[in-house]
Amino acid sequence: MTETPTSARDPAVDEEPDEALDAAEVQDVEDRRAGSSKIVHEVVRLQGEEELKRPALALSLSGIAAGLAIALSLLCELFLRSHLPDTDWAPLIYFLGYPIGYVIVVMGRLQLFTESTVTAVLPVAASPSLDKFGRLARLWGCVLVGNLVGVTLVSALMAGEIIITHEQRMIALDILGKLELQHWTRTLTLGIPAGFIMAAIAWVLPNARGSEFWVIFALTYVIALGGFAHVVTGSSQASFLWLSGNISFAEAWVEFTLPALIGNIIGGTGLFAVLAHGQMRSDLSADQPHSDHRSRAG
Repeated sequence: MTETPTSARDPAVDEEPDEALDAAEVQDVEDRRAGSSKIVHEVVRLQGEEELKRPALALSLSGIAAGLAIALSLLCELFLRSHLPDTDWAPLIYFLGYPIGYVIVVMGRLQLFTESTVTAVLPVAASPSLDKFGRLARLWGCVLVGNLVGVTLVSALMAGEIIITHEQRMIALDILGKLELQHWTRTLTLGIPAGFIMAAIAWVLPNARGSEFWVIFALTYVIALGGFAHVVTGSSQASFLWLSGNISFAEAWVEFTLPALIGNIIGGTGLFAVLAHGQMRSDLSADQPHSDHRSRAG
Protein backbone atom coordinates (compact mmCIF):
# COMPACT_ATOMS: atom_id res chain seq x y z
CA MET A 1 0.00 0.00 0.00
CA THR A 2 1.40 3.39 -0.98
CA GLU A 3 1.59 6.19 1.55
CA THR A 4 -0.73 9.11 0.98
CA PRO A 5 1.31 12.14 -0.22
CA THR A 6 1.56 14.97 2.26
CA SER A 7 -0.12 17.38 -0.15
CA ALA A 8 -3.14 15.08 -0.40
CA ARG A 9 -3.71 14.67 3.31
CA ASP A 10 -6.81 16.05 4.91
CA PRO A 11 -6.12 19.64 6.07
CA ALA A 12 -8.21 18.91 9.16
CA VAL A 13 -5.32 16.75 10.45
CA ASP A 14 -3.22 19.89 10.92
CA GLU A 15 -5.84 21.22 13.33
CA GLU A 16 -5.13 18.44 15.85
CA PRO A 17 -2.45 18.74 18.59
CA ASP A 18 0.97 17.22 17.88
CA GLU A 19 1.05 13.46 18.51
CA ALA A 20 4.27 13.92 20.51
CA LEU A 21 2.28 15.54 23.33
CA ASP A 22 1.04 13.39 26.19
CA ALA A 23 -2.63 13.31 27.23
CA ALA A 24 -2.28 16.05 29.86
CA GLU A 25 -0.51 18.38 27.42
CA VAL A 26 -3.13 17.73 24.72
CA GLN A 27 -5.88 18.62 27.19
CA ASP A 28 -4.02 21.80 28.15
CA VAL A 29 -3.83 22.80 24.47
CA GLU A 30 -7.56 22.17 24.02
CA ASP A 31 -8.38 24.24 27.12
CA ARG A 32 -6.30 27.17 25.88
CA ARG A 33 -7.50 27.07 22.27
CA ALA A 34 -10.31 29.53 21.57
CA GLY A 35 -13.53 28.20 20.11
CA SER A 36 -13.79 28.29 16.33
CA SER A 37 -16.12 30.69 14.56
CA LYS A 38 -18.60 27.84 14.05
CA ILE A 39 -18.67 27.10 17.77
CA VAL A 40 -19.17 30.78 18.66
CA HIS A 41 -21.88 31.07 16.00
CA GLU A 42 -23.71 28.09 17.47
CA VAL A 43 -23.49 29.44 21.04
CA VAL A 44 -24.91 32.81 19.96
CA ARG A 45 -27.56 31.14 17.77
CA LEU A 46 -28.78 29.00 20.66
CA GLN A 47 -28.99 32.10 22.86
CA GLY A 48 -31.10 33.69 20.15
CA GLU A 49 -33.37 30.64 19.92
CA GLU A 50 -33.93 30.86 23.66
CA GLU A 51 -34.76 34.57 23.45
CA LEU A 52 -37.20 34.08 20.57
CA LYS A 53 -39.16 31.53 22.64
CA ARG A 54 -39.57 33.75 25.72
CA PRO A 55 -43.07 35.09 26.47
CA ALA A 56 -43.81 38.71 25.56
CA LEU A 57 -44.37 39.68 29.20
CA ALA A 58 -40.99 38.27 30.25
CA LEU A 59 -39.28 40.12 27.41
CA SER A 60 -41.01 43.39 28.31
CA LEU A 61 -40.19 43.17 32.02
CA SER A 62 -36.58 42.26 31.29
CA GLY A 63 -36.43 45.17 28.83
CA ILE A 64 -37.70 47.61 31.45
CA ALA A 65 -35.16 46.31 33.98
CA ALA A 66 -32.42 46.77 31.38
CA GLY A 67 -33.60 50.34 30.73
CA LEU A 68 -33.46 51.13 34.45
CA ALA A 69 -29.96 49.66 34.67
CA ILE A 70 -28.66 51.44 31.57
CA ALA A 71 -29.75 54.77 33.07
CA LEU A 72 -27.06 54.18 35.69
CA SER A 73 -24.53 55.02 32.99
CA LEU A 74 -25.83 58.60 32.88
CA LEU A 75 -25.97 58.78 36.67
CA CYS A 76 -22.40 57.49 37.07
CA GLU A 77 -21.11 59.99 34.52
CA LEU A 78 -22.91 62.73 36.44
CA PHE A 79 -21.47 61.68 39.81
CA LEU A 80 -17.92 61.53 38.42
CA ARG A 81 -18.32 64.86 36.60
CA SER A 82 -19.43 66.61 39.78
CA HIS A 83 -15.99 65.93 41.30
CA LEU A 84 -13.90 66.98 38.28
CA PRO A 85 -12.77 70.36 36.98
CA ASP A 86 -14.01 71.62 33.64
CA THR A 87 -10.95 70.62 31.58
CA ASP A 88 -10.25 68.90 28.26
CA TRP A 89 -9.22 65.66 29.96
CA ALA A 90 -12.25 65.44 32.27
CA PRO A 91 -14.35 63.39 29.78
CA LEU A 92 -11.69 60.65 29.83
CA ILE A 93 -12.51 60.21 33.52
CA TYR A 94 -16.26 60.67 33.72
CA PHE A 95 -16.81 58.52 30.61
CA LEU A 96 -15.58 55.65 32.81
CA GLY A 97 -19.08 55.72 34.27
CA TYR A 98 -20.65 54.97 30.88
CA PRO A 99 -19.99 51.18 30.88
CA ILE A 100 -21.56 50.61 34.32
CA GLY A 101 -25.10 50.14 33.07
CA TYR A 102 -23.93 47.81 30.30
CA VAL A 103 -22.01 45.63 32.75
CA ILE A 104 -25.18 45.13 34.79
CA VAL A 105 -27.34 44.46 31.75
CA VAL A 106 -25.05 42.12 29.82
CA MET A 107 -23.70 40.12 32.75
CA GLY A 108 -27.17 40.05 34.33
CA ARG A 109 -28.62 38.63 31.06
CA LEU A 110 -31.22 41.39 30.82
CA GLN A 111 -32.80 42.18 27.46
CA LEU A 112 -31.04 45.08 25.71
CA PHE A 113 -32.21 45.93 22.20
CA THR A 114 -28.79 46.36 20.61
CA GLU A 115 -27.64 42.92 21.81
CA SER A 116 -30.63 41.27 20.15
CA THR A 117 -29.63 42.76 16.78
CA VAL A 118 -27.20 39.85 16.50
CA THR A 119 -28.29 37.12 18.95
CA ALA A 120 -31.94 36.98 17.89
CA VAL A 121 -31.13 37.48 14.21
CA LEU A 122 -28.80 34.50 13.78
CA PRO A 123 -31.57 31.87 14.24
CA VAL A 124 -33.63 33.69 11.61
CA ALA A 125 -30.67 33.92 9.23
CA ALA A 126 -29.80 30.25 9.77
CA SER A 127 -33.34 29.00 9.17
CA PRO A 128 -35.65 31.77 7.91
CA SER A 129 -39.41 31.35 8.22
CA LEU A 130 -42.44 33.58 8.66
CA ASP A 131 -42.86 32.30 12.21
CA LYS A 132 -39.30 33.27 13.14
CA PHE A 133 -39.60 36.67 11.50
CA GLY A 134 -42.75 37.23 13.54
CA ARG A 135 -41.00 36.17 16.74
CA LEU A 136 -38.08 38.47 15.94
CA ALA A 137 -40.43 41.44 15.41
CA ARG A 138 -42.21 40.62 18.69
CA LEU A 139 -38.92 40.40 20.58
CA TRP A 140 -37.58 43.65 19.12
CA GLY A 141 -40.83 45.48 19.86
CA CYS A 142 -41.14 44.26 23.46
CA VAL A 143 -37.47 44.84 24.29
CA LEU A 144 -37.17 48.27 22.66
CA VAL A 145 -40.34 49.61 24.26
CA GLY A 146 -39.28 48.16 27.62
CA ASN A 147 -35.80 49.72 27.36
CA LEU A 148 -37.22 53.16 26.51
CA VAL A 149 -39.81 52.97 29.30
CA GLY A 150 -37.05 52.13 31.79
CA VAL A 151 -34.70 54.96 30.83
CA THR A 152 -37.54 57.49 30.62
CA LEU A 153 -38.72 56.56 34.12
CA VAL A 154 -35.24 57.22 35.54
CA SER A 155 -34.99 60.45 33.52
CA ALA A 156 -38.29 61.62 35.02
CA LEU A 157 -36.98 60.92 38.52
CA MET A 158 -33.82 62.87 37.70
CA ALA A 159 -35.67 65.80 36.13
CA GLY A 160 -37.95 65.95 39.16
CA GLU A 161 -34.88 65.99 41.47
CA ILE A 162 -36.14 62.90 43.26
CA ILE A 163 -33.03 60.73 42.97
CA ILE A 164 -30.51 63.54 42.48
CA THR A 165 -30.02 66.93 44.10
CA HIS A 166 -30.72 70.28 42.48
CA GLU A 167 -26.99 70.90 42.13
CA GLN A 168 -26.48 67.53 40.43
CA ARG A 169 -29.36 68.24 38.07
CA MET A 170 -27.75 71.54 37.09
CA ILE A 171 -24.46 69.75 36.41
CA ALA A 172 -26.27 67.19 34.26
CA LEU A 173 -27.96 69.96 32.26
CA ASP A 174 -24.61 71.70 31.88
CA ILE A 175 -22.95 68.52 30.56
CA LEU A 176 -25.75 67.54 28.21
CA GLY A 177 -26.46 71.11 27.19
CA LYS A 178 -23.00 71.29 25.63
CA LEU A 179 -23.88 68.40 23.33
CA GLU A 180 -25.07 69.76 20.01
CA LEU A 181 -28.30 68.29 18.65
CA GLN A 182 -27.08 66.89 15.36
CA HIS A 183 -28.96 66.41 12.13
CA TRP A 184 -30.75 63.09 12.02
CA THR A 185 -28.50 61.79 9.25
CA ARG A 186 -25.44 62.38 11.42
CA THR A 187 -27.10 60.59 14.35
CA LEU A 188 -27.93 57.65 12.08
CA THR A 189 -24.32 57.49 10.90
CA LEU A 190 -23.00 57.54 14.48
CA GLY A 191 -25.49 54.81 15.40
CA ILE A 192 -23.89 52.32 12.99
CA PRO A 193 -20.58 51.82 14.89
CA ALA A 194 -22.47 51.69 18.21
CA GLY A 195 -24.67 48.88 16.87
CA PHE A 196 -21.63 47.07 15.50
CA ILE A 197 -19.78 47.31 18.83
CA MET A 198 -22.76 46.02 20.83
CA ALA A 199 -23.17 43.09 18.44
CA ALA A 200 -19.42 42.42 18.75
CA ILE A 201 -19.80 42.14 22.53
CA ALA A 202 -22.41 39.39 22.14
CA TRP A 203 -20.09 37.61 19.68
CA VAL A 204 -16.92 37.91 21.79
CA LEU A 205 -18.35 36.89 25.19
CA PRO A 206 -18.49 33.11 24.52
CA ASN A 207 -14.67 33.19 24.28
CA ALA A 208 -14.13 35.74 27.08
CA ARG A 209 -13.49 32.98 29.65
CA GLY A 210 -13.59 35.00 32.84
CA SER A 211 -12.79 38.35 31.22
CA GLU A 212 -16.41 39.28 30.48
CA PHE A 213 -16.27 42.39 32.66
CA TRP A 214 -13.27 43.83 30.81
CA VAL A 215 -14.69 43.03 27.37
CA ILE A 216 -17.93 44.85 28.16
CA PHE A 217 -16.17 47.72 29.91
CA ALA A 218 -13.58 48.35 27.19
CA LEU A 219 -15.92 48.15 24.20
CA THR A 220 -18.67 50.31 25.69
CA TYR A 221 -16.05 52.85 26.81
CA VAL A 222 -15.16 53.17 23.12
CA ILE A 223 -18.81 54.06 22.39
CA ALA A 224 -18.59 56.90 24.90
CA LEU A 225 -15.21 58.15 23.69
CA GLY A 226 -16.30 58.05 20.06
CA GLY A 227 -19.53 59.93 20.73
CA PHE A 228 -21.43 57.14 18.97
CA ALA A 229 -25.23 57.07 19.18
CA HIS A 230 -26.70 54.21 21.21
CA VAL A 231 -30.48 54.25 21.03
CA VAL A 232 -31.11 53.27 24.66
CA THR A 233 -28.36 55.15 26.50
CA GLY A 234 -28.74 58.16 24.24
CA SER A 235 -32.48 58.18 24.86
CA SER A 236 -31.85 58.44 28.59
CA GLN A 237 -29.97 61.68 27.90
CA ALA A 238 -32.50 62.94 25.35
CA SER A 239 -35.49 62.16 27.56
CA PHE A 240 -33.84 63.92 30.51
CA LEU A 241 -33.37 67.06 28.43
CA TRP A 242 -36.95 66.79 27.14
CA LEU A 243 -38.45 66.34 30.62
CA SER A 244 -36.31 69.25 31.86
CA GLY A 245 -37.77 71.48 29.13
CA ASN A 246 -34.50 71.96 27.22
CA ILE A 247 -35.56 70.24 23.99
CA SER A 248 -38.88 69.36 22.39
CA PHE A 249 -40.54 65.95 22.19
CA ALA A 250 -39.79 65.78 18.45
CA GLU A 251 -36.12 66.61 19.00
CA ALA A 252 -35.80 63.88 21.63
CA TRP A 253 -37.67 61.03 19.99
CA VAL A 254 -37.81 61.82 16.26
CA GLU A 255 -34.48 63.56 15.64
CA PHE A 256 -32.42 61.35 17.98
CA THR A 257 -34.09 58.07 18.99
CA LEU A 258 -35.43 57.09 15.57
CA PRO A 259 -32.21 57.64 13.55
CA ALA A 260 -30.10 56.11 16.34
CA LEU A 261 -32.38 53.06 16.24
CA ILE A 262 -31.97 52.71 12.48
CA GLY A 263 -28.20 53.13 12.74
CA ASN A 264 -27.93 50.52 15.50
CA ILE A 265 -29.93 48.03 13.43
CA ILE A 266 -27.73 48.65 10.39
CA GLY A 267 -24.54 48.23 12.45
CA GLY A 268 -25.70 45.26 14.50
CA THR A 269 -27.80 43.31 12.03
CA GLY A 270 -26.94 44.69 8.61
CA LEU A 271 -23.19 44.57 9.17
CA PHE A 272 -22.15 42.37 12.07
CA ALA A 273 -24.81 39.66 12.09
CA VAL A 274 -24.75 39.25 8.32
CA LEU A 275 -20.94 39.16 8.17
CA ALA A 276 -20.67 36.75 11.10
CA HIS A 277 -23.28 34.42 9.64
CA GLY A 278 -21.71 34.70 6.18
CA GLN A 279 -18.32 33.77 7.63
CA MET A 280 -19.80 30.64 9.21
CA ARG A 281 -21.54 29.64 5.97
CA SER A 282 -18.24 30.10 4.12
CA ASP A 283 -16.45 27.86 6.62
CA LEU A 284 -19.07 25.14 6.17
CA SER A 285 -18.80 25.42 2.38
CA ALA A 286 -15.01 25.08 2.63
CA ASP A 287 -15.37 21.97 4.79
CA GLN A 288 -17.99 20.35 2.55
CA PRO A 289 -15.63 19.03 -0.18
CA HIS A 290 -13.55 17.21 2.44
CA SER A 291 -16.67 15.63 3.92
CA ASP A 292 -17.85 14.54 0.48
CA HIS A 293 -14.40 13.12 -0.31
CA ARG A 294 -14.35 11.11 2.91
CA SER A 295 -17.87 9.80 2.23
CA ARG A 296 -16.90 8.60 -1.25
CA ALA A 297 -13.68 7.08 0.10
CA GLY A 298 -15.63 5.14 2.68
